[in-house]
Amino acid sequence: MNTPFHRFSPILLAFILNSASLVPGHSAIDPVDEVNNRIGGVGILLEPTRPTVQLPNGMLRFYPIRKDFLDDQITSFPLSTISHRLGELFWLKPISGFPTEKSWHDGVTNDHETTTPYYYSTRFDESLIQTEFTTATQSAIFRFRFPSAGNILIANRFSGSLQQAGTNAISGTECFNGMQAFIFGIFSTPVSVVATHDGNKGRLTVTPKQQGTIELRYGISFIDIDQARRNLDHQIPEFDFDKVKRDARSRWNKVLGRVLVEGGTQEQRRVFYTALARCYERMVSITEDGRYFSGYDHAVHNDMRPFYVDNWIWDTFRAMEPLHALLDPSMQADKLQSYVRMYEQSGLMPTFAVLYGHHACMNANHAAAWFADSWLKGIRNFDLPKAYEGLKRRSLEITKLPWENKPNCGLDNFYNEKGYFPALPPGAPESEPLVNAREKRQAVAVTLENSYDDWCIAQLAEQAGLPADRELFLKKSANYRNVFRTEKGMMWPKDADGRWIESFDPKTSGGQGGRDYFDENTAYIYQWDVSEDYQGLFKLMGGRKAAEEKLDQLFREELGRPKYEFFRQWPDSTCMVGQFSMGNEPCLSIPYLYNRLGSPWKTQKRVRMLLDAFFTDTLQGIPGDEDGGGMSAFVVFSMLGIYPVTPGIPVYDLTSPVFTKSRILLESGRVFTISAPRASNHNKYIHGVSLNGKALNHLWINHEDIMRGGILTMTLADTPQLNIGTDPKSFPPSTLNVDPKNYTSPTLKDIK
Repeated sequence: MNTPFHRFSPILLAFILNSASLVPGHSAIDPVDEVNNRIGGVGILLEPTRPTVQLPNGMLRFYPIRKDFLDDQITSFPLSTISHRLGELFWLKPISGFPTEKSWHDGVTNDHETTTPYYYSTRFDESLIQTEFTTATQSAIFRFRFPSAGNILIANRFSGSLQQAGTNAISGTECFNGMQAFIFGIFSTPVSVVATHDGNKGRLTVTPKQQGTIELRYGISFIDIDQARRNLDHQIPEFDFDKVKRDARSRWNKVLGRVLVEGGTQEQRRVFYTALARCYERMVSITEDGRYFSGYDHAVHNDMRPFYVDNWIWDTFRAMEPLHALLDPSMQADKLQSYVRMYEQSGLMPTFAVLYGHHACMNANHAAAWFADSWLKGIRNFDLPKAYEGLKRRSLEITKLPWENKPNCGLDNFYNEKGYFPALPPGAPESEPLVNAREKRQAVAVTLENSYDDWCIAQLAEQAGLPADRELFLKKSANYRNVFRTEKGMMWPKDADGRWIESFDPKTSGGQGGRDYFDENTAYIYQWDVSEDYQGLFKLMGGRKAAEEKLDQLFREELGRPKYEFFRQWPDSTCMVGQFSMGNEPCLSIPYLYNRLGSPWKTQKRVRMLLDAFFTDTLQGIPGDEDGGGMSAFVVFSMLGIYPVTPGIPVYDLTSPVFTKSRILLESGRVFTISAPRASNHNKYIHGVSLNGKALNHLWINHEDIMRGGILTMTLADTPQLNIGTDPKSFPPSTLNVDPKNYTSPTLKDIK
């Protein structure tokens, strides 16, 4: 429904945000105050989250360098980071007294810590030095309170140089991964600076000439020192720590305020807004005054359009990028065009597009899903022909081997001819020298994931007016069938002679992490990795009833060995429910598949259980690697009650919302409201759905239903409803031949 009631001016939207705390039942604090930067700060087997301080999608990122939140020793504070989990740039440490060699390397115990997305503060135990930090986009400011005489140590983390650059000023350069970072900083009070070296790294000992409070404001650049100084002058022109902090807080409130929730518990609101904030840690714009240095051709480019980097697409295409397509379509277009530029500059469409260039990591061509999903959701401000060229070339000419970006090898030629990646029997010597010794072939996972990506390319080929290409890639998208073993009812490795690997045990086989045949997950997870054709998969499994029984059993199947043995082989598959792993991204859509099997109440039950069990307001409140938003976006969507099961088909499955009311303030000025007045921990089953007052008997909506603005109302109760969404005509679209562009929500009349 597109009426003036559902469209608001920017002024009125601001009023809605600013007056949100006046709404009955709404939290009386700002959205950013709900963020708990400590959630997930202790990893469950894998990496912890970092308490990152930055502006939304901002270039300069900061967190204390330590192992995790249980580590009470901070080694140093970085002046910025390279990329998500790929290292930091420069480092800084305040100390009492004069430095020794130990001072440069050892950690310092800390306490009284405060961490938010926009501000960080801690105090060191013995020296009682308090350190505070807040940030702008490409500049930041520290504030130190010295109770006695002390020094500030600054050093290169990589090879580089540091020097005094005038009265109370410093500058520096650091070389990493074929790039350089530059800093320019100014201290607020008189200092003396002593420069030394540690091999090819510079060191500065900065001594305040008076005891008390001293601030350091600095800019960072990937172009040159002059640009670092301009970034500082433009963004933090004077010493006003509190103003920078207020501005950063305001920026976060504006972004987080795009989704306003009411109801739920305080813990649930903290989990929600923390997850939403983490979806804005990446990608980051590295454009500086209309210029950027690209690690993809090692040149400086003039372009007023933002250039974004740092996207681990294997993790983010499933939910985080669809979230940005919904909340930030203009930024999404800029990010997509950045991928196009990377292809133009390097000749290769990226997978993991990090700051310094291509990072060969994981497998598949999942940028195809991102481009197709965005285009079919109406995001068009990018070069589709050039994007399509890069995606097609990656599919047909670049090896599908994990962790490689080289041209096709013999295994790829085999795949293109036979339609599956050949597997080796256990213990057989590797014959292809391009295979990564640790990551192996991942033969079944490679077949399944590329089948889906080729389906996405087929959708783009149709949009680009290339019917022959559409048929080529649509045929390739059916390759998943070639690794389904009917008598076993599972995806199964097959050798180059077309024989199944008989010694394969889906619970135990496949080498460390299952990487001979799968990727970070067992066969029990990958048997559901057919996003492009769930109905075709269910048919292979023996029909919907058999598939539903198999899905039920997934959550009940025993590990088949002691936990310590299982996690030794499958460390990425954390937080297990039967053989289902909540801690790894290929699992995210699985609980929603009941919506395609006629038992949507099981989706509602499972999703709520998974949220309650594994996404908590605690140090271990992230079940696996967060991966810069990859896991958090699942939380955001699922708590709202909508989820993008198949990127490339612009629809959202429905589940029961956690909140009684959620308002999505869209970029267009419209508002989409999800109303579930009876939502509670017990009332998790959907008994009725209406969109703008029209009753629905299906549990999914179109992307356009949201973008037009309106109200989705769900009636919830504490018992399953066994009728709504159970007619096969009402299932979400999930077949190879679906036309995503023309698929619209059926009305209740159509279903009957």
